[in-house]
Amino acid sequence: MALLNGHDTDASTEESLRRIRNLPGYTTPIFKGKDEQRAKVKVDVAAKGFIPRELVENEVDWFYFQLGIDDTYFQNESSLVISDHIIALFGAKILAFTKHDFNKLVIDLEKIDQNGNGATFIHTSLPGLTAAEGPGATCESRIDSLYLDKSTPSECYRLETYRSTGSMSTTAAKQLRCYFITKCNFPSPPPPTRADGRTDIRTVSDASFLERVSPYTLKVYQKIMWQAESRYGPVMEVYEVEGTRERRLVIGYKMGGTSRFFSALSHLYHFYQLYSSRKYVEQFSNGITIISLYLNPMPNSTGAPIEHSIFQVMKEASLLYCLPDNPFFRDSVKSRHAVQEATYAYCGWVFAQHFCNRLGPAYHHLKNILDESNPSHAEVLDDIKRRFREETFTRDSIAQVIHAYSEIVRRQFRSIRLLYVNFAMVHYPTADQTSQLRPTLSYQRLHMTQPLTDSELYDKIRRAVSNKQDLQVLESFLIFNKHILKTNFYQPTKVALSFRLAPNFLPQGEYPTPLFGMFLVIGNEFRGFHIRFRDVARGGIRIVMSRNEENYLINKRMLFDENYGLAATQSLKNKDIPEGGAKGTILPSLGAPPRRCFEKYIDAIIDLLIPSRNSGTNERHVDLYGKQELLFFGPDEGTADMMDWAALHARDRGAETWWKSFTTGKSAELLGGIPHDTYGMTSLSIRQYVLGIYKQLGLREKDITKVQTGGPDGDLGSNEILLSSDKTIAIIDGSGVLADPAGINREELIRLAKRRLTVAHFDKTKLSKDGYLVKVEEQDVRLPSGEIVLDGTDFRNGAHFRFKADLFVPCGGRPEAVNVSNVAALTDTEGKPHFKYIVEGANLFFTQQARSILEKRRVIMFKDSSANKGGVTSSSLEVLAGLALTTQEYLDLMVFKDGKPSDFYRNYVKDIQAKITENAAAEFHCIWQEHARLQGAKSRTQISDELSIMLNELHTKLEHSDLFEDVPSRKGVMRRAIPATLVKQIALDTLLERLPEPYQRALFSSWVSSHFIYRYGINSSTIDFFHFARDLSQE
Repeated sequence: MALLNGHDTDASTEESLRRIRNLPGYTTPIFKGKDEQRAKVKVDVAAKGFIPRELVENEVDWFYFQLGIDDTYFQNESSLVISDHIIALFGAKILAFTKHDFNKLVIDLEKIDQNGNGATFIHTSLPGLTAAEGPGATCESRIDSLYLDKSTPSECYRLETYRSTGSMSTTAAKQLRCYFITKCNFPSPPPPTRADGRTDIRTVSDASFLERVSPYTLKVYQKIMWQAESRYGPVMEVYEVEGTRERRLVIGYKMGGTSRFFSALSHLYHFYQLYSSRKYVEQFSNGITIISLYLNPMPNSTGAPIEHSIFQVMKEASLLYCLPDNPFFRDSVKSRHAVQEATYAYCGWVFAQHFCNRLGPAYHHLKNILDESNPSHAEVLDDIKRRFREETFTRDSIAQVIHAYSEIVRRQFRSIRLLYVNFAMVHYPTADQTSQLRPTLSYQRLHMTQPLTDSELYDKIRRAVSNKQDLQVLESFLIFNKHILKTNFYQPTKVALSFRLAPNFLPQGEYPTPLFGMFLVIGNEFRGFHIRFRDVARGGIRIVMSRNEENYLINKRMLFDENYGLAATQSLKNKDIPEGGAKGTILPSLGAPPRRCFEKYIDAIIDLLIPSRNSGTNERHVDLYGKQELLFFGPDEGTADMMDWAALHARDRGAETWWKSFTTGKSAELLGGIPHDTYGMTSLSIRQYVLGIYKQLGLREKDITKVQTGGPDGDLGSNEILLSSDKTIAIIDGSGVLADPAGINREELIRLAKRRLTVAHFDKTKLSKDGYLVKVEEQDVRLPSGEIVLDGTDFRNGAHFRFKADLFVPCGGRPEAVNVSNVAALTDTEGKPHFKYIVEGANLFFTQQARSILEKRRVIMFKDSSANKGGVTSSSLEVLAGLALTTQEYLDLMVFKDGKPSDFYRNYVKDIQAKITENAAAEFHCIWQEHARLQGAKSRTQISDELSIMLNELHTKLEHSDLFEDVPSRKGVMRRAIPATLVKQIALDTLLERLPEPYQRALFSSWVSSHFIYRYGINSSTIDFFHFARDLSQE
């Protein structure tokens, strides 16, 4: 069933609503030994003595012939098990009779194979109803968790379930629901695919499935399989059974793509007063899962006819695929939320969790009074800020508000329903007036509620809600609605929900630098953000892992603030490249596979970057932004090995023009990426600051003692070792602490760095008598000084506070490792700092307050946004190559051949390294000179920030100025800004035709602003700029 603009067309109905003959989809087995087994069961039942002997024959015959249980059951079970089931059923009827209530007639039978080969579940069931208690309330969710959610091609299960055709007794309408789960038995080894590259379903199927499936059903599944293999999201088709009102819904998807989906589907079709006669879950060794539901309308149903509701079931199944465990739908018995409404409530819930907990005017008034440079004042502010975030609104309290204003008992004011309508009236795809369309059920349902304007809705909420905190939660939903520019909410085949938000709702007091764009992505097992400060912007995608439940809750509260801080730092670092600062963060739930979360995050964002008609869907989302957006992603914590997949997935989704530049950090050999670690890109800029200090102060490197966090296994740590020749006395990494006051053996460090091994692999025979290695897993370790280390992990976590040296270069570690509350530990009892010079390689290792305190103690310090920008310069030029080259040129010039790079690639890398060295040296000189000019009145970190801000402000002004329109100046700048190797290969005029204009403006502005400021300094004048601009056209 293909949906278009909220309506379904006759053509799409003919294409997707297949009419099939009224024949079973599977062959029902005929158990030839049934009569013999029945006789044996009678003997067993009689022998056990629980049922009066004169009733045994009637009870057994009724169970075999009247109850309508499929022969699958009798063939799979032994006579002893069947006799137990008959006795249990008889006992349940006796119990119900004694209670004078046959609604209490409950059967709950199960047999789980202890060897993991499968299971059988049988329980009482009323058709079309989701049980709130008893075995039916948990059976399917247990099946999900035990047998379906963790499926892999090497271990998975197929499921058959059906409803008995007869009732359990003459006085009870209940039927038995039977579930048969068997472990799949696939061919081994798996056969190859067909000559055309497609998978032949017969070669990847379970043997028992092939025995039972009808030829037509196998043909249907084959088509679904091919579509599911070529698509990241689910595939859904509806089939009409001739001569009946039965509809068969078939859903295919990749294993692991969702969880608790099977049980959630039951909630969905029950909501529309449908029941299933049969359901199948088939799994295949190529990693595809196919669910088939045989759906019928409830007798005397008051809901929409199945001829209409089936389309809505299919449409909303795509939302369930994204959020099958949505508490606002699981509780739909109380709230009567439709899936769309419940999904909206969930998304608004997530939004409110992040943006209700704002600090308010009282905090900002206090902040203006206190001095943040004073450590005690700053600590008080941090504590108050943390408590505001934690205690004002919790996820549970927000959920309570949502439930309170959506339950059916408050029908006079179901605010969540009104808020959903307010959202949907903007973002529901509207009808094409020129087409002959029939409105879908959800479209009709929207118009059953009188839509209100924003002001009318706010006024209605304000009058109806007396509690101030409840009002603030509901207001956050209005804010959410008002700032959504586009969403994939109504697109089929999605795997997570994504929203492009206008970020101007963020309070400036808390987020002083305004954002340009913001994405919120919500999946069943994760949530994530992507924010950027300019239209053309780039930054890494970070996976934020949680150690335990407490840590997860903290990460959840702080996710957006961490994202904003990382993007702001990236913005400062990106001062002299075209792209502004950006960052993405993904927070997986505890136990969720990080890679799956990343892939869903990427796919959901691509939904909003590619026009929906080109992305494999049939529905166009409402786009209030109205402009094409290009995002540039890079690797960060936890995503370094995922950039190839993201680029190739973008290409598969139809991003032919920009897949090459979508991600940086791609593998060099396969996709032409430029790895920072291989070529030491980030370390090159860090080294310019270290060497700059040596040169300005007349120091010899071999005389310098150094402490380093981040070991020889990492990018920065390994290259810092390979590029330096100092006397390193301590290295701290994830595996432990390596220290030697005599200087750690340089040859052994180089060996580890080249092999990318942690300090745990250091040859301890090469330590001096005072040297030591303490691994994180060790306890009660005696150091050469006699000190006892009780716990290796605790020792590692605080080791950077115990050493003293000339130079400290953090190349790894968690953000804010040194902050206002612990910075005093970097000074001795007399207040003398442990280090004379600090070059901050790792991002956000020091807080700004900690830097300020250290610089007041005359530490020469260069912060991360200046020192480690070499990596972003390299990535920026990797983006440029992706945008400038056609796909064929890119494959020829950037992708390795026979494991070797082309001459173009080698020369382009050299151009990048030269650009990094030039920019880093220029910025170092500018900061040093300005500090000298002011005679130390401003700290270097303050000058660094002001320089970044000045460069970014000038960049923005230049982007919107008419200087770019001067063609000779533009070409003169572009010829110098674009690496010579690229200009030589592709003519400049051709490059200017290919590069998007927003990118050209950004490239032009970044080159002009950085070269002007670096040459004339922060104190430059408009006259200086006049002279500078006059020479731009020169080549």
